Amino acid sequence: MLSIGTTTTYGVYLQHYKLVEFPNASASLLSWIGTFQFSAMCFAGIGVGVLCEHVDTRLLSLCGAILSGLALIIASFCNAPWKLLLTQGLLYGAGGSLLYITGLTLPPQWFGKYRALATGIAIAGSGIGGLWLSFATNAMITHIGRKWALRATGLIVIGVCGATSLLMRMRFQPAKRKQIIEFAVLRDTRFAMLFFAALFGSSGFYIPFFFMPSYSEIVLGRNSAWGTNVSSIMNGAGIFGRVAMGLIGDKVGSLNTLLVTTLISCLSILVLWLPFSGFGPFLASAVIFGLCSGAIVSLIPVITANIFGVERLPSIIGLLMLAYMTGGLISSPPAGAMLDKYGHGTSFSSIIIYDGVFLAASTICDIFLRIYISRKPWKKV
Repeated sequence: MLSIGTTTTYGVYLQHYKLVEFPNASASLLSWIGTFQFSAMCFAGIGVGVLCEHVDTRLLSLCGAILSGLALIIASFCNAPWKLLLTQGLLYGAGGSLLYITGLTLPPQWFGKYRALATGIAIAGSGIGGLWLSFATNAMITHIGRKWALRATGLIVIGVCGATSLLMRMRFQPAKRKQIIEFAVLRDTRFAMLFFAALFGSSGFYIPFFFMPSYSEIVLGRNSAWGTNVSSIMNGAGIFGRVAMGLIGDKVGSLNTLLVTTLISCLSILVLWLPFSGFGPFLASAVIFGLCSGAIVSLIPVITANIFGVERLPSIIGLLMLAYMTGGLISSPPAGAMLDKYGHGTSFSSIIIYDGVFLAASTICDIFLRIYISRKPWKKV
């Protein structure tokens, strides 16, 4: 709820930084703060996947709660974008990785028949966190300022995640590996296809969450509160979407579900957001994208467990975090640069197309993986 929920609400901070606190800073630079949160989380995930095989996951989660919470508190004392990159970005991401990776690998171990649903419910927590944190963050920034908003959020992360870390227990301990990286997995065609599906999918995932709030104010002329509303609407739709996609994935197959939802996410960007400048199509795009895009996050761990087995899940998820990290690095910062250079800070067409291309590429990878595993169109995969 808090590790990813805090990241998906960065759009509220980005709106504040760009329009109020750092108006002369480039959108690309400010986007790097949120990107570093997610990318550092993913990069550290490689090591966390290995640590899960040697250290109690409850201890790892507790350390993550303390580190990520302190990162936000330290960030509250920073008054320059580069300092926020190091604290709210990198340091928070490192701590969040200990929370996110352990939480991501546990549900598939405890459930078999309803594995996708259980994972979807667990990851729906990020939508719940993003939903209430969007309103809470905006309210705190408005009434007590950005610095105290970060401090309050940091204390909440330490308290809530620290308490729940006591429940983060593995069902069984994975076999310890002699190698940090399983090179045999890297040579597996299925892993390669899944890797690039995750890379392109994650690239397309965060751009709307980061830039739709600003779009609602800059292009549509809505007040600053609407930035928070858009972020909350997307996260709210994501709560239902992650649970629903998990339930559907158990019925028709997780890979089948991921393929269709990624395609719908792509269409919501290119068909609804790109060609129209009205509020109705924009809101429909935000709702549909929030509803379907969560499958990119929630179903890939399930697909990984179904293909490679739950025993190898922590280490392989750690490797897939490289895909998510790369996707984060090539998504929002370049999109911010495009907004500055080609859109002059007001035209979002270039970044919308950029986002749609990533989602289309992810859909194609899903199709290739689906055909590689089975050519039978109605088979549950």
